[in-house]
Amino acid sequence: MLVKFGNCGSLEQHGSARNKIWTIDENPPPPSPNDSQGKSFVDLLLKPSEEDLKRWPHSFDFRLRVSLLADGSLTLISRIWNVNGKPFSFSFAYHTFLSVSDISEVRIEGLETLDYLDNLCQKERFTEQGDAITFESEVDRVYLSTPNVVAVLDHERKRTYVVRKEGLPDVVVWNPWEKKSKSMVDLGDVEYKQMLSMNGAAIEKPVMLKPGE
Repeated sequence: MLVKFGNCGSLEQHGSARNKIWTIDENPPPPSPNDSQGKSFVDLLLKPSEEDLKRWPHSFDFRLRVSLLADGSLTLISRIWNVNGKPFSFSFAYHTFLSVSDISEVRIEGLETLDYLDNLCQKERFTEQGDAITFESEVDRVYLSTPNVVAVLDHERKRTYVVRKEGLPDVVVWNPWEKKSKSMVDLGDVEYKQMLSMNGAAIEKPVMLKPGE
């Protein structure tokens, strides 16, 4: 998970939240009656350490609820609470890795005709021209003002991932391809062929929280 609070220096590879120590809430608030049928869940909590507060002096509580339904649907709900005396802003992205048969045979539908920021071209803004997104080389883009439902079609496995999101206007699409994979310590040289990162995000317009929000 990529979360960047305010201006706190360079961002770690793939975000800082994944490298923090989370705790499990042993007495989490129950789900609503309409949201509890056939569901198992765990709440993970993150608070800034003393070292974090030295770099960026704003306190927050971050609750991530991970829920699994009986039909196999996975739901992630993030709630970030400003317990600081001043407002702060943050950018956010779930860094979801999807397992695919062959990235060259995968297509994403739902982002066609939209504008995106290309991180391989100094965040220059482009408009998607294809009728779907396919992969022939490295891709690192932030699609803007996206619909709440986006589909990833894996033709070889005859599988479709359907990603539904709320409150996150952008979508990050990333695959490092061969050259960058060889320079990454946490990804095998050829593992890029069987993975795709596509996730809801709030990048172009960071989220602003007032005290107590």
